[in-house]
Amino acid sequence: MPKLKTRKSAAKRIAKVTSTGKILRKKTIAQHLVHRKSTRTVKTSGNEMTVSKSDTEKLKKLTPYR
Repeated sequence: MPKLKTRKSAAKRIAKVTSTGKILRKKTIAQHLVHRKSTRTVKTSGNEMTVSKSDTEKLKKLTPYR
């Protein structure tokens, strides 16, 4: 059976996979034009959050070896 290819665009968005199988991703917004945004927004945007259940199933298909 041939190897499955990983979708690199999906793999780059995944921060971590927990031991229970949940996928964590980084929040956006902290990358561009930060000086216009509030301090609270910038501080919380670097945090990780879980991906929704429906998106988790899609990401697992796109990244088979993670």
